[in-house]
Amino acid sequence: MNLLSVGATFGILVLIFQRGIGAAALGVDRSGYLMFFVPVLLLALLFSLSTDYEVFALSRVKEEYARHGDNRLAVLRGMTRTAPLISGAALLMVVVFVALGITGIMPTQQIGLGLAIGVALDATLVRGILVPAAMKLMGKWNWWMPSKPRW
Repeated sequence: MNLLSVGATFGILVLIFQRGIGAAALGVDRSGYLMFFVPVLLLALLFSLSTDYEVFALSRVKEEYARHGDNRLAVLRGMTRTAPLISGAALLMVVVFVALGITGIMPTQQIGLGLAIGVALDATLVRGILVPAAMKLMGKWNWWMPSKPRW
């Protein structure tokens, strides 16, 4: 799931900085390229940020599943209880990253807007819609754990 939000972020950054789509509206310069280190840095930062609140959300879902054993109810209650906190934290991060993105320095613009776009996509579409939907569809397979090898 992390690759979905990171891949979409890279695509949007290419549209903005290489193609110039929406660059004027965002107040950034169309450079025609992404700085060479921006994709690698964004991959590391977005992966670590999304993993942080993913673990938080899934631990709540796991607690609910351990409580009553119903996968659908566990996903519903776990995601409902963590959604306001995740959304609030994501909103704060997006505001800070947009502030970085509107600076006049090209690498900082690319990193700031990339982080803002990535966190917004990950917190809304991926963690808010795709993860709960996938967990509901997988049912008991969410909780499958391979047995220890017998040596």
